[in-house]
Amino acid sequence: MKIAHIVVILTIFLIAATTASADSVTLRNGDHLTGTIITSDGKDLTLKTDYAGEIKIKWDAVKEVSSDKALYVVTSEKKTVNGTITSDGTSLIVHTSGAGEVRVPLAQITIVRSADQQAAYEKSLHPSLIEGWKGGVNIGFALARGNSDTTNLNTGVTADRKTLTDELTIYESSIYSTNGGTNSGVTANEIIGGIKYDRNFTKRLFGFVSGDFTHDELQGLNLRSIYSGGLGWHWINHPSTTLDLLGGINYTRETYSSGETATTPAMSVNRNLPGITTGEIFMHKFGASTVVTQDFYFYPDLSDISQYRFSVDAGSVTKINKWLGWQLSFSDRYVTDPPIVGTKTNDVILSTGLNVSFSH
Repeated sequence: MKIAHIVVILTIFLIAATTASADSVTLRNGDHLTGTIITSDGKDLTLKTDYAGEIKIKWDAVKEVSSDKALYVVTSEKKTVNGTITSDGTSLIVHTSGAGEVRVPLAQITIVRSADQQAAYEKSLHPSLIEGWKGGVNIGFALARGNSDTTNLNTGVTADRKTLTDELTIYESSIYSTNGGTNSGVTANEIIGGIKYDRNFTKRLFGFVSGDFTHDELQGLNLRSIYSGGLGWHWINHPSTTLDLLGGINYTRETYSSGETATTPAMSVNRNLPGITTGEIFMHKFGASTVVTQDFYFYPDLSDISQYRFSVDAGSVTKINKWLGWQLSFSDRYVTDPPIVGTKTNDVILSTGLNVSFSH
């Protein structure tokens, strides 16, 4: 009997300890909920329960709330107060370890975080370089043999790492096409790539540096390198829509060469050009499955105002599942006066195919 009594007492004690350690929320309609307070955005309070999972509760419906463990309460003045909480219907009372009771009106609360969420938030402020990447890999391939003899390969890579203070973007697209038979040869061989880094100075103003690189065999372009730097403005900055405007200066280096033919000798041209950089970058999400992006850069030549270059990149990705999607991309590179005789001023890449997304 003594052992049975001990077991009963221990069971009652454990139940009481579990109940005592739970956070509690009392609603204005008299309902009483217990669980663990996870977070709040100032409008809703999220309570994790054992019996119903996570429950979102409107602050207007809350009469009283109390927590057993310390929470982080962020006010509209960006002040963070840490401690267990209770309420009196109009304010949260934060019981801190050093400053005693701090009263925060409900109207001034912007965020409430648990200790785990606060740790994750603080880590997000200073992530390592290998963290926070999102992007995708695009690939398309076509092959024809028999009466036709063609091979076509196009690729694309985008990777973006965005934090609260900066953003790093890397991109690449290419097309390679050959034609066999009587008129055999390479019909397209173009590679475009680049990298861009943004640093926020204020909520709207940011600085940027970038490098854009192009190789185009049929234009005789071995490599065009455009190095830019300047300032930008977050004109629209919404989770579903963003629009950035940019302006600055650039240094462009181009190297061209042509092969020797029966009618023309081999030719090699190197050009170093100072210029201006202007541009815009746009993104919009259509629902939960489709994202459209577009950017445009215009590079007037300061050494000859009649000469300029521009680049256009646009694309869309529609999710098929969490990691697979269908992509459509368009790229155009234009130069007013290519030095190799007989070459055209611009080249366009239009591709479609599968997109494999990744995140880290």
